[in-house]
Amino acid sequence: MANAEDSAEKLKSKKIFINHLDSFQGKNIGKFLSRCVVGASLEEAEDEEDDRSVSSSIMEKTREGCYEIVGTVKDREKPKPDFAKELILFENKDQLYEYLVECDIIIYDITEDPDQIDEAVWAVSELHSDLDKIDKPKMFILISTCMTWARSKPLDPEDLEIPFTEDDYRRRKPHQNFKEHISAEKTVIKLGKTNKAKLVTYVVCSGLTYGAEENIFHYLFKSAWHNAPQLQCFGEGRNIVPTIHIKDLAAVIQNVADGRPKVRYIIAKDDAQNTLEEIVRTVSQNLGSGKLKHITKEEALLSKDIEQADFDMLLVDLRMDSVFVKENMHISWVSEAGIIDNIIPIIKEYKDTRSLQPLRAVILGPPASGKTTVAKQLCESYKLHHILVKDVIEEELESLRARTRRADEEDMEEEEDNGAQEAQELLDQINESKENNGDRIEDQFIIRFLRDRLKAMPCQNQGFILDGYPKTIAQAKDLFANEDDEEEAAEGASASYDRSIMPEFVINLEAVDEFLKERVMNLPEAVVSGTHNTEKHLLRRLRDYRTVNTDDDTVLNYFDELEFHPEKIDVTKDTSEMMKDTVEKIKKIFGSPRNYGPTPEELEEMRRLEEEARVKREAEEKADKERREAEELQERRRRQEEWSQRLNEVKREEYELLEAQSIPLRNYLMKHVMPTLTQGLIDCCKTRPEDPIDYLAEYLFQHNPQID
Repeated sequence: MANAEDSAEKLKSKKIFINHLDSFQGKNIGKFLSRCVVGASLEEAEDEEDDRSVSSSIMEKTREGCYEIVGTVKDREKPKPDFAKELILFENKDQLYEYLVECDIIIYDITEDPDQIDEAVWAVSELHSDLDKIDKPKMFILISTCMTWARSKPLDPEDLEIPFTEDDYRRRKPHQNFKEHISAEKTVIKLGKTNKAKLVTYVVCSGLTYGAEENIFHYLFKSAWHNAPQLQCFGEGRNIVPTIHIKDLAAVIQNVADGRPKVRYIIAKDDAQNTLEEIVRTVSQNLGSGKLKHITKEEALLSKDIEQADFDMLLVDLRMDSVFVKENMHISWVSEAGIIDNIIPIIKEYKDTRSLQPLRAVILGPPASGKTTVAKQLCESYKLHHILVKDVIEEELESLRARTRRADEEDMEEEEDNGAQEAQELLDQINESKENNGDRIEDQFIIRFLRDRLKAMPCQNQGFILDGYPKTIAQAKDLFANEDDEEEAAEGASASYDRSIMPEFVINLEAVDEFLKERVMNLPEAVVSGTHNTEKHLLRRLRDYRTVNTDDDTVLNYFDELEFHPEKIDVTKDTSEMMKDTVEKIKKIFGSPRNYGPTPEELEEMRRLEEEARVKREAEEKADKERREAEELQERRRRQEEWSQRLNEVKREEYELLEAQSIPLRNYLMKHVMPTLTQGLIDCCKTRPEDPIDYLAEYLFQHNPQID
């Protein structure tokens, strides 16, 4: 019966408040705790894997046994995180406090946003002042930074390698820019001593966090992934940087929430004592060019990717040891040995979290089918590396010549001297091969150059589009062969290929010879001159291509057998400019880009171009409108003039018609009416009768010629 009660108690959920669930640490800690069964860290299982699987199964059966996460967000426009039960959107601190008193555990992280320091101190102070009104006990956890130790004096001036531990926290001295942080730490510890039954407080001093999508070290990972020639190391780089994986920090918080440890100040860091230079070099070697460059502090502050607080933390020189965590907490460490010893899984986690996966493709097809035209546009859109065999050969040969030229320089190191000798030997072999093969380079050298290029970090990070190669099955087998044959032997010969360079998309552009000949014939002479697209060369290349690409013997069969099924596109149906329709079809096959997307500079340039296009479009629309209005006005005037002319013409014609019709009448009047009427009027004027009308009528009646 007692065991059942204990089990029920363990599975009872607790509500945890975390500030800024949309920040790096808030998001990752909240996600981690939302999957933790309450009290799971107190059970020390013999097999940690079994322990994790049991906890996971319990969590899957019921959410009641896991921590419920509520909290605030810095950006209120962002949606609620999936792991959070509720977002707290408050208008004032009184509303926020109503939520806080409903939570069992309140976690405030002040490492990322200094503006949260005042809110954290206010929250713990309000809880402390209301202890009499609080029914159930509260736990307050402040996540602070190791920068509150940055100016601490060494424990032994003669032995600077002795690390600080939790026992030394009263001797800590903060960096000048982190004095508010240490003040908050002291307040939290002080207020937790009054009534431990009602309010218990902890300060977790965290090293610089790494892992997941990366935080303070993100500038390194991003620069390396983008193939920066050198990664920047601030100053000499000999300073010891305390670090901890974000999931390990979350595990420390879980142990504190579960166990209510007696100590109130806890240092959370891994076992590593790595210098900044070691960290930068490790990231560069495993994700970038392998090179680093030391820059001054003044140069570093000019960088847009680094803020002042991050700069201060990266330059901290501090040896610390989390003794209490290692001796008293049950943690399944993700990176106990530190960032350097675990760099491979950390890089994989970084890529997976940010969805930075290489996109590898090959575009094949007959000569003049538009492979290069399409590949260039796709590479620009997806930020991929365009691998054109001709360019790779020229660049690799130039690189070999440059290495041999350096052999003549003095003060060369032995390793460089050996590299120069190897380069010279390879050049000699290539030159001899060209002499024996009509000035053509053998496939073995081309494949070697291509493999080196595809294996290089730029192609491994972003991916590539291989343009028109391989052309035969033999070339494909040699290019994509797995160098570790033993590893793949168990999977069979069909699976023996190098997964790191094998294209996942195979695009084949198809067209009949007549279409290709007509396309080349329509090209300007300036474009064709000096290329392989002259009539003679094109016919030879088409003949060679059709010879090695029959239905039964084609390089496409190689990919098909490995289940990388080629996508065939008929380019004869594409009548768009620069083969835009074909490019859009391939984009649908590729899917969304797998990179960071446009940089701020590129976004600004895109906005500028869009603004210019908008202004130009509006100007054209305005000009077009004005032109149409002018044309309409001119048309109205023309029609009005035409109408006026027609009206005048009609009036003239009517006048002429009336004139013509009036001639007989006038003649008739002049002959029969006007003489008598005129004489009557004259006589009327002379007589001046009282009724002239009646007089005139009588006169006309008496003197009517017909009556006479």
